[in-house]
Amino acid sequence: MSSRETILQRLRNRTGGELVAPVSDFSVLERPNWSTEERIERFERTIESVHGEVHRCTRENWIDRVAEILSARKARNLLISSQHQIGRELRAVAERDDLPNLLIYDEPIDSWQPALFNDVDAGITSTRGGIAETGSLILWPTPDEPRLMSLVPPIHIAVLEASKLYTTLYEAMHAQNWKTGMPTNALLISGPSKTADIEQTLAYGVHGPKELIVLVIE
Repeated sequence: MSSRETILQRLRNRTGGELVAPVSDFSVLERPNWSTEERIERFERTIESVHGEVHRCTRENWIDRVAEILSARKARNLLISSQHQIGRELRAVAERDDLPNLLIYDEPIDSWQPALFNDVDAGITSTRGGIAETGSLILWPTPDEPRLMSLVPPIHIAVLEASKLYTTLYEAMHAQNWKTGMPTNALLISGPSKTADIEQTLAYGVHGPKELIVLVIE
């Protein structure tokens, strides 16, 4: 009997059975239990090392900070969600003179694409959390906040709750129980867009946001 026939015969004779995943040892991924302040400091230091920008705010003044940031950059408009709490709070103060024109994402993405790629100056999104060790944001795109809101506008403002800043990706996945369900696109963002040419010269903002601004809500 040839080797091929032997293999096929073994497959035919196989009775099967329940497959049991081997026990995994994740101890190598464990880190010290940093305090919230230590996580914020590590996150800020790490993300700013790759040209990200962090502002520490409160629930009472984060909109004031958004206004200051966009006014300094002379942004003409800001794309916001239609249903998320962030979008609702901004719409409630839309008449403020120091805020740019608010563009509400309330149409199918196909109708938004021309304006999104050509006319939108900034977009603001929520985050599912952050990773202190790597200075990364976790975004969980939804129909109300599609991934293009964070990947296309030249300025991306991300709102991060300090209580959802984790030490490692493993800790975030475990704490938020990712195994029960994930979106088709889960984004990890560590700074503005960047690329390198063949000579390994790093350039920022070539094919995505030129600026990533994180508002940490304490």
